[in-house]
Amino acid sequence: MKSKFLSIPLAIVASFTFTALAQTGSAATPPSTPSAVASSPASTAPATTGPGRVGTINIQDAIFACNEGRRDMDALQAKYAPKQAELKNQNDELESLKKQLETQGPKLNEEAAANLKKQIESKQKLFDRNVQDAQEEVGNQQQEIASKILSKMAPLIVKYSQENGYTMMIDTSKPWPQSPVLWWNPDAVDITKNVVEAYNVQSGVAAPASTGTGTKPAVKAPGATTPKPATPAPKPSEPPK
Repeated sequence: MKSKFLSIPLAIVASFTFTALAQTGSAATPPSTPSAVASSPASTAPATTGPGRVGTINIQDAIFACNEGRRDMDALQAKYAPKQAELKNQNDELESLKKQLETQGPKLNEEAAANLKKQIESKQKLFDRNVQDAQEEVGNQQQEIASKILSKMAPLIVKYSQENGYTMMIDTSKPWPQSPVLWWNPDAVDITKNVVEAYNVQSGVAAPASTGTGTKPAVKAPGATTPKPATPAPKPSEPPK
């Protein structure tokens, strides 16, 4: 299940973060050592002069594709693996009872059928409540991780934008029409990958041993579709036909 707890709160956090940076004189200075950013691949990108240079960054992808984000998400996934297994067992038991009612229902007497239906309803309510509670708990912890990383990544984004001649930076975490950005060419204007590389140098966090690609984990109801992994650099958005 695609995480629905992150997108809106993260957008709010990002708004407050960058507004605060704009109101202070320290926006251009990252919280870590400046030399880390200066020696990173991001700082070697040639600056393009000219009026109104606009860039894009997928902040959500940047957060969960950096080494720190991947590490923390792997830890969160491992933490809730037992809960995921527990929910799967509950779902399997529930599906077994439903199948039993479907196949044996016509053969059961009225009392037995009523008891089986009551048992299914009770277990369904418990299962739904457990799934919702788990989703909310995981969503809150995802938000905490994202907010922590963004507070350190935001100054770096501002510094990179200023040093490379950007006059505006647009977040493309949400696709059109959820965001006002209809189409963009990431090869020309997207800085997500550069920011991820610079942040990895600044944070000093090594790449996780796992092969994860920044997927945002979420406890989901068994049988739900798995979210598509986030990528450091999104493909160009296609305009509506």
